[in-house]
Amino acid sequence: MSLIVMKFGGSSVGDAERMNRVANRIVERKLEGNQIVVVVSAMGDTTDDLIDLAEKIAPETPSAREMDMLLSTGEQVSVALLSMAIHKLGHQAKSFTGWQVGMITEAVHGKARISDIRPERVHTALDQGNVVVVAGFQGMTEDGEITTLGRGGSDTTAVALAAAIKADLCEIYTDVDGVYSTDPRVVKVARKLNEISYDEMLELANLGAAVLHPRAVEYAKHYNVNLVVRSSFTKNEGTLVKEEAVMEQGVVVRGIAYDKNVARISILGVEEKPGQLAKVFNALADQKIDVDIIVQSGVRDGAADFSFTVSLSDADKAISVIEGIKSSVGFKEATSETDLVKVSIVGAGMVSNPGVAAKMFDTISSLGVSINMVSTSEIKCSCVIGSVHLQDVVRALHTAYDLDTDNQAYVGGPSERR
Repeated sequence: MSLIVMKFGGSSVGDAERMNRVANRIVERKLEGNQIVVVVSAMGDTTDDLIDLAEKIAPETPSAREMDMLLSTGEQVSVALLSMAIHKLGHQAKSFTGWQVGMITEAVHGKARISDIRPERVHTALDQGNVVVVAGFQGMTEDGEITTLGRGGSDTTAVALAAAIKADLCEIYTDVDGVYSTDPRVVKVARKLNEISYDEMLELANLGAAVLHPRAVEYAKHYNVNLVVRSSFTKNEGTLVKEEAVMEQGVVVRGIAYDKNVARISILGVEEKPGQLAKVFNALADQKIDVDIIVQSGVRDGAADFSFTVSLSDADKAISVIEGIKSSVGFKEATSETDLVKVSIVGAGMVSNPGVAAKMFDTISSLGVSINMVSTSEIKCSCVIGSVHLQDVVRALHTAYDLDTDNQAYVGGPSERR
């Protein structure tokens, strides 16, 4: 008997028909002799609908605490209905909220991190023969406040719970049938990967690939969780995410990711003296603004220009923060640019193969596209380019690194929210 965690996203349980289909999938796994814990997201567009409703009631700034109270209800609906669907098939099931299964988080509303899991009730329910159905995306602080985990929270719930109960396998069911070499909606001949390493998957997730959330991959790597991404709409084999993946002969780049949520902030004419950059980035950090790529130009006449990227949603806030410290930093101008996208290549084979980045630059330049910023690490290289060139660049890179195939097809609809 194996202990398996199965996670289903919002589009997988988007209506009654899909809910029943998922229930059948769960019962099939149970009849194979497994103990089953299920983690579920809110149905379809429920979360977006709740956010829209909150904005109509409180258009300025809804209370973060009350938003968590509101948004956590979406998953509660899902777990109750899915348990009913399993009951209808003649099997025991018991639903739980995140806090009922001991999901303890830090005291941050909207994007809390899990600090502890106390899964005694999960084990008790399993021992009683139940399928345990858990609400993803949510938890509770030590003093009893309901919190939500932010984007990708249900993936994180599933992997963290799998680690806590020492599950044999964690299956992430989604609207695609695995991890692809790039977005199949952009490159029709993208290939599905049979397996990928934690490190490669983490880079791809951080760089824009929406199939798994970075925090979920971090948990899987830290606790060595056996993780599989597969489709909730087909019975196709998925992609295994593991410590070390087998490298295909001649394949150096494993995948290509892109991120449209990019803005470039430029600060011009910064006085060249120690501590200037520290003032800027400390001020941004205090406002919880994450900074990605940083580039500084040479010094001229005692002043330097530098640029960095932030998420598109943080662009206006970042400019406001920087203008607020102008008197202490001393610069001429701060500007933002938003019609950008970050395209990245990822592969463990890049470490031992020189010229991989050069091929990326050559491929992009051959299209007549300018590269605005570059960032590299041992297993990835990222270029910021104009957003209008996104599809042409991704397709060209996919071909340049021999990732094209003609026997794979995209399965499902839009990427699931969480």
